Amino acid sequence: MTSFDTSNVHFQRALQFVNQTNRHIFLTGKAGTGKTTFLRYIRENCFKKMAVVAPTGVAAINAGGTTLHSFFQLPFGPYLPTHHSSVNETQVTNEHTLFRNLKLNSSKRELLQELELLVIDEVSMMRADTLDAIDTILRHFRRQLLVPFGGVQVLYIGDLFQLPPVINNAEWEILQSVYKSPFFFDALALQQSPPVYLELKKIYRQNEADFIQILNNVRNNNTTAADLERLHQYYKPGFEPPREENFIVLTTHNARADQINRQELEKLPGKPSAFEGELTGDFNERALPAEKILKLKPGAQIMFTKNDKGEIRRFYNGKIGMISRISKDKIYVKFPDDDSELLLEKETWKNIRYNYNKEKDNIEEEELGAFIQYPIRLAWAITIHKSQGLTFTKAIIDAGASFAPGQVYVALSRLTSLNGLVLYSRIHPQCINTDPRIITFAQTEMGDDEAEEQLQQEQKRFITLSLARAFNFIKLSESIATHYENYEHRQIPEKNTAIQWAQNLLASVQSQTEVSEKFNKQLTILITEAEQNGFVKLNERIAAAYTYFARLLDEMLASLKQHANEIKVKKKVKKYLKELRNLELDITRKIQQITQAVQLSEGLMKGTQLSDLLQLTETQKGPAAIDETIPAAETIITGKAKKGDTQRMSLELFREGKSIAEIAKLRELATSTIEGHLAYFIPTGEIKITDIVPEEKIEPICKAIEETGSGFATSPVKEKLGDAFSHGEIRAVITYLNIREVVKN
Repeated sequence: MTSFDTSNVHFQRALQFVNQTNRHIFLTGKAGTGKTTFLRYIRENCFKKMAVVAPTGVAAINAGGTTLHSFFQLPFGPYLPTHHSSVNETQVTNEHTLFRNLKLNSSKRELLQELELLVIDEVSMMRADTLDAIDTILRHFRRQLLVPFGGVQVLYIGDLFQLPPVINNAEWEILQSVYKSPFFFDALALQQSPPVYLELKKIYRQNEADFIQILNNVRNNNTTAADLERLHQYYKPGFEPPREENFIVLTTHNARADQINRQELEKLPGKPSAFEGELTGDFNERALPAEKILKLKPGAQIMFTKNDKGEIRRFYNGKIGMISRISKDKIYVKFPDDDSELLLEKETWKNIRYNYNKEKDNIEEEELGAFIQYPIRLAWAITIHKSQGLTFTKAIIDAGASFAPGQVYVALSRLTSLNGLVLYSRIHPQCINTDPRIITFAQTEMGDDEAEEQLQQEQKRFITLSLARAFNFIKLSESIATHYENYEHRQIPEKNTAIQWAQNLLASVQSQTEVSEKFNKQLTILITEAEQNGFVKLNERIAAAYTYFARLLDEMLASLKQHANEIKVKKKVKKYLKELRNLELDITRKIQQITQAVQLSEGLMKGTQLSDLLQLTETQKGPAAIDETIPAAETIITGKAKKGDTQRMSLELFREGKSIAEIAKLRELATSTIEGHLAYFIPTGEIKITDIVPEEKIEPICKAIEETGSGFATSPVKEKLGDAFSHGEIRAVITYLNIREVVKN
């Protein structure tokens, strides 16, 4: 599990913007500030449904994601965000031809509709027109044409001062009529919805103040004569590094790097050993992160192309070592100033595809193919382009006069200190040519105080959006409507009866949708006035709305499960039962949303810190949260006895005279789960609080709830009362108090 430096306030703030707001973010930072670590951390820890994409195959593999073009099925070549184009359609894609060529199946459409966070890594290489094509696709398939990216939060990660987007003159001739520059920040979508500019400040790679100052000046086009003079102290044309010092040459062309590596390998005695990587499934050979056939000899200088796993990090991406010996199929490596040997292990790089898992309500990675090889490459030389993101202690920069924009900064910033630098050619001032448009965009970065204020505003906005989304029934209504419309193509027993049942379900949800639309209009007004009255009125209305909608949703669930129970014993209904299961999940998650809405409004009324309040919703996301908030979320729609019980079955068994303990034993469930099942029927009046909680326990629980101010949380109350009181009993009393409060008001 990736951890982070808790003292790094900029890292922490960026995490809060990702997890606790819906704001688009551009996360940048100088070389060695932890952008890759940040990406790894959110991939492992972010609760949002996310996908990671990158402009190139290699960048996508390294980021653990997929390419922009494969994820969105983007065409290659220019894209113009217009319906009509004045140029030949074979040269350019416009809005019309974009959708004409898209072939998205229902699974991919659902994935785009469920996506909450899109992470674009190495965004400096992405063109503005590509981003606008993505924006167009997301608006269309999410049916939100007026909202940038269809409401998906976008996190851009990269350093614009490094490698720029690739665009030829012919393409720019086409695009310049629409775009100010090819950089992503000049996309039309960003003009409508600019990201908050966040920069990681803490430099982990370098710690020499004068070197950091020089790098900053090179980065910002502020290089002085003194800076160049200092750099040229390391100008050593024809320098021949001693083999034991492990220098690596940074050059501008692949051919030159390959030539140096080949020549140096040939100088070593003996024949090379060849190690062939293994390709499985679908994996683009042009995006291989290591050599397919790796030729090595003892004494060869190598570089790791991947970070080590586990607690003890023995190597990192870019670490230089030497092959100490080769024994049959085993490779041993030594590092400078370390006599111990490391036995190499092969690594696996995956080519993935994202899929939405409705059962778990998350986006999963499906492995399409893999490349298995030792995570090393010959490292007497590497191109500046491929060195991006790597760290070296000693490097020879051999670029001549052919520096491309950003290459001087990329090359110099690979080093940990000036003492490891050797220049084969002088750096001329004209080679340091950061595009002024990048510097202008960088000036949009906020100060720390302004960024913190912006974070709090966005957190409030995120909460209000969550409240509005909770009581928006359009998506649920569309899901049930689609289910109803599909009966035309179904072949199931007693079809007419099923159609009548679905018609009633659809009428119920449509009725709720009409009420929810009226309530959301009231909610909009309440939210604008909420702070003035301490969120009291907002909380009252949301609690009342919860009571109303929870009862109706529960009735829908009961009807659904009864229908499933009736049909599961018939033949050829497996597919149909799965569809019913999906409806059950949709309804259950809507209950979860409105439950969390009450928690949010109650927290606002009690003055809970926004970050703490949002942290609560983070921990409640996913299937586990449904089980906790809606104890009866286990499905009955499988046809198997043990998994075929319903929420209402617990109620029916209770009405038959069985105790909670007996029901739990019979159903092989925890007592607290059965208590939760029954508590769910308190709002409908089908269960009394005294049916679940002994009368003598109710008053102590009420008192503890008041003293702890715990809201919907049972743990603080349980901790105060001790083991004599269960979570299920406490949860039942909380539900009872909430209903009593609503009725009283």
